[in-house]
Amino acid sequence: MKQLGLVVSGHGRHVMVESADGSRRICRSRGKKSLALVGDQVWWTPTQDEGTIESIEPRRNEFYRQDELRTKSFAANIDQLLILIAAEPEFSETQLTRALIAAQAAQIKAFIVLNKSDLKAPFDEAWSKLQVYPSMGYPLFALSLKHDHPSYELLFQSLKGQMTLILGPSGVGKSTFINTAIPGAHIATQEISQALNSGKHTTTATNLYWVDEEHQTALIDSPGFQSFGIHQIAANELSHFMPDFKSHASSCRFYNCTHLHEPNCGVREALAQGLINASRYKIYQQLFEELSLGRTY
Repeated sequence: MKQLGLVVSGHGRHVMVESADGSRRICRSRGKKSLALVGDQVWWTPTQDEGTIESIEPRRNEFYRQDELRTKSFAANIDQLLILIAAEPEFSETQLTRALIAAQAAQIKAFIVLNKSDLKAPFDEAWSKLQVYPSMGYPLFALSLKHDHPSYELLFQSLKGQMTLILGPSGVGKSTFINTAIPGAHIATQEISQALNSGKHTTTATNLYWVDEEHQTALIDSPGFQSFGIHQIAANELSHFMPDFKSHASSCRFYNCTHLHEPNCGVREALAQGLINASRYKIYQQLFEELSLGRTY
């Protein structure tokens, strides 16, 4: 008999599905490749000690990256995206921008958390660079996972009642953040990894953890990344997903303005007036060229 369940972990063709009673079972797709993502509601049927996924319920969103060769999906049906970066190693503003654009395109709200506030000099420099983002509607939090930080409770409040995907490059503290928010998550990770036979989960698997017993608040840990393609977006649509550009693009003389060379361009006029950050405009130029040529830099 078919049952409805939630995908809480994924690795290759294997996924872990949680039923309404809280029990979990490894399930496989009927095809060669699993299309189910963490956060998906799936219908599955039991097969001895495992299960088979029969169908996936329609998604309200999907967060993914896409380069010129392949698509990498992170999770589905999420409420928000937490982008975790650190003062050290120095974060890439280009990669941050790519992730924010992907979130805008998927209509998923996002916010930024800068870790390692205990490293004063590099933290102050990074914090200064990030000051342009709150004005675009992206909340910004400071954090030190090695020491208590006054903003931690405020950040945690923003997670309550939400399914939050934690995204970031390797080495910024994603696992530490989850272990701090959910004592025992590391043990759960080890159990899932052993069950799925996927080895250490830190670079290979995506896992969902319930923060509360009522299963209203969830954190999704995702593998670290070093590149983030956004080839799902056409070059001429890029500015639609950059809030600081979008607010000025309506002033452009031409409806199909690229914001690169046309006369009477509202975006470039805003840039000249200091209303658009020069670093952001340089990233836009790079991304526009990349998406026009079909390459990832």
